[in-house]
Amino acid sequence: MAKPTYYAPTGGHPGQDQLLTDRAMFTDAYAVIPKGTMRDIVTSNLPFWEGTRLWVLSRPLSGFAETFSQYIMEVQPGGGSEHPETDAQAQGVLFVVEGELTLTLGGTEHVLDTGGYAYIPSGSDWTLHNRAEKTARFHWVRKAYEAVPGLPAPDPIITNERDVSPVEMPGTEGRWSTTRFTDPQDLRHDMHVNIVNFEPGGVIPFAETHVMEHGLYVLEGKAVYRLNQDWVEVEAGDYMWLRAFCPQACYAGGPGRFRYLLYKDVNRHMPLTLSKR
Repeated sequence: MAKPTYYAPTGGHPGQDQLLTDRAMFTDAYAVIPKGTMRDIVTSNLPFWEGTRLWVLSRPLSGFAETFSQYIMEVQPGGGSEHPETDAQAQGVLFVVEGELTLTLGGTEHVLDTGGYAYIPSGSDWTLHNRAEKTARFHWVRKAYEAVPGLPAPDPIITNERDVSPVEMPGTEGRWSTTRFTDPQDLRHDMHVNIVNFEPGGVIPFAETHVMEHGLYVLEGKAVYRLNQDWVEVEAGDYMWLRAFCPQACYAGGPGRFRYLLYKDVNRHMPLTLSKR
């Protein structure tokens, strides 16, 4: 596998000579947030974070996707937080797409460079700082942990994509593979954040239709993605947000690899009342 590359937004603002027409769309079944919408005017800030701004890609919406939120965080040199998470129920995944960050988790310091991955269990004591000389950007996926009596809480995971071997999908001759940071058989986990990889010409050859909600951020390449009844062109920097049971498939049509960071909820009974979510 060649050395991974990742797209990260830098903000800015389009000139007055730009056309308004874009690929952004929001439907009952899915949303597409193209990279061109991630401008300075739509950034947010968070309490207890210094030298940091973020783009909110998704958040729980009643009647749409309800299990998770996803941010792209941008941390300037010297920035970061001593109290990054204010929700004791929230577990998180960090994935670094640019720069270097110092994560202190349970009193142990870890340096996460590009491709770095961290799973942080709910209720953890952690801090995050940019002690390098360049701006760092990372994805932060958050979900309220659904504890199960008799199952212990998951352990932290600190790794890097370069240290995880992709698993080929059966019968695809290596054209479709998944970089799994969490063991799919570990029922302590109620969410997975993986990287899905396609070689040029690789396909999902059927319309996946399932209960799992998805956030898909395109790290590299381009493709045509089938979302519900629509074929949508996507490229590095675009984000797709899918509610449960939205049919999905894709064709990697570019000259290079097509890869995306994928969130999905897993391994739990379906809540029978909305108040239990």
